[in-house]
Amino acid sequence: MAYEFFIARRYLASKKKSGSVSIFTFISIAGITIGVAALIFTLSMMNGFEKEVRGRIIGTMAHINVLPWNEAGMINYQELIPQIETVSEVVAAAPFVYAKVAIASKSQSDGIVLRGIIPEQEEKVTKLREYLLNSQMNLERITPDSLPGIFLGSILADNLSLATGDSAILFSLDQKSLSGISATPRATKFKVTGLFETGMYEYDASLAYISIKEAQRLLNLGESVTGLEVKVKDFYHADKIAAKIEEKLGSDYVASDWMHMHKSLFSWISLEKYAMFLALSLIVAVAAFNIVSTLVMIVLEKRKEIGILKSMGSTNASISKIFMLEGLIIGVIGAVLGAGLGYLLCWIQKTFKVVSLPPDIYFINSLPIDMRPFDFVLVCLAALVIAFAATLYPARKAVNLSPVEAIRYE
Repeated sequence: MAYEFFIARRYLASKKKSGSVSIFTFISIAGITIGVAALIFTLSMMNGFEKEVRGRIIGTMAHINVLPWNEAGMINYQELIPQIETVSEVVAAAPFVYAKVAIASKSQSDGIVLRGIIPEQEEKVTKLREYLLNSQMNLERITPDSLPGIFLGSILADNLSLATGDSAILFSLDQKSLSGISATPRATKFKVTGLFETGMYEYDASLAYISIKEAQRLLNLGESVTGLEVKVKDFYHADKIAAKIEEKLGSDYVASDWMHMHKSLFSWISLEKYAMFLALSLIVAVAAFNIVSTLVMIVLEKRKEIGILKSMGSTNASISKIFMLEGLIIGVIGAVLGAGLGYLLCWIQKTFKVVSLPPDIYFINSLPIDMRPFDFVLVCLAALVIAFAATLYPARKAVNLSPVEAIRYE
């Protein structure tokens, strides 16, 4: 064992006089422990929220949307689907129609986002079936005289006072109608055959699904669709796969991945995460001031010992190393204990759901936790850097101590 480390450890455990040094050492370690634990728990919580939001967005929408550059729609989509599915990492592709229309019940009306789908193919690219409050995926007319089906978000259905089995009317103005002198809206009556609940208010309050044929008829699209939805094996690589799809199909089409389509939302979550990291780092910074005061007290209390060490031939580098090691010992112990405490708090919340959230306000009923090893390493390294920085002033003060002055009256 290097003598610097031996002396540093003995100084931290000093019980001379009132034992104030060991008490302040304990307070410094406790400060870093609490700061590290708070940082780890907060980052894990933010990761959990990001994971929940991402899961619901990806569950409702596909990983990649392929759209034509022109506004006339995609007519040859049946030929494009096999081409897209030959791209590596692509699982499946399905057509969809997207439009904003009006909906009316017997007592209420509202503007909604309408998606036309083929249920059998939609199941391959999204998790719509998992969000349905009933297990049926029927949107087609049962008989030529019966009403086509429509799926409504749970909040939208409540706002319109609609339930499964009720009827609603969709109104749409297509581009051809708008070009005329008098625009007459197209209206089609639908039967509510299912309700879905994603947990995202934006979707549950404004989204509806009908069959792709009924959407083409309502919007006067003929045989064209808005675009294609694509599911990939690893959604984290969706941007790279989207570039491959664009290269495969040519310049007439553009492929947008889920991160690009919701860039502002995830940018906000990342910014919030970094802001919380910086804010809670102040707890560790406060603990660093405790380290400074503790080491300064040791320098003042150990003046004679430092003078003796210098007179025996200890170099300034060795004296400086002693106090730097003291700060690092405090930092290491605090970081390890903080990481353990943070992991314990995260595990308790993840296992027992101690902190609950009101489901009518949030889209989940308990505080989400997603622990990532990188966050643990990052927080512990940050704590060690701050602890080391706190040793610089006390180490310099010890180095500048004159051995003659220190032992003059001893």
